[in-house]
Amino acid sequence: MKVFRVVGETNKPNFKTSFKKEILAEKKEHAVEKVYAELGSKHRVKRFNIKIVSIDEIAPEQIENPLLKKLVVGEVQLGGKE
Repeated sequence: MKVFRVVGETNKPNFKTSFKKEILAEKKEHAVEKVYAELGSKHRVKRFNIKIVSIDEIAPEQIENPLLKKLVVGEVQLGGKE
């Protein structure tokens, strides 16, 4: 599995916001589908209101999400604890 960073924005009437999500997927297309599904189910945003700006595969060292980093790398150091 690869890690993708998907950057985009949602355009709802009277409300526009940007987002950045890190997704674990096999292909770019699968990562986009996961973003559509997640935003649609959690935030009730329709697909035509979501604009994907970029999709990049990232290295394990660049992962910012601590849960995803734990899954991929295996260890996360929080607060300087060893």
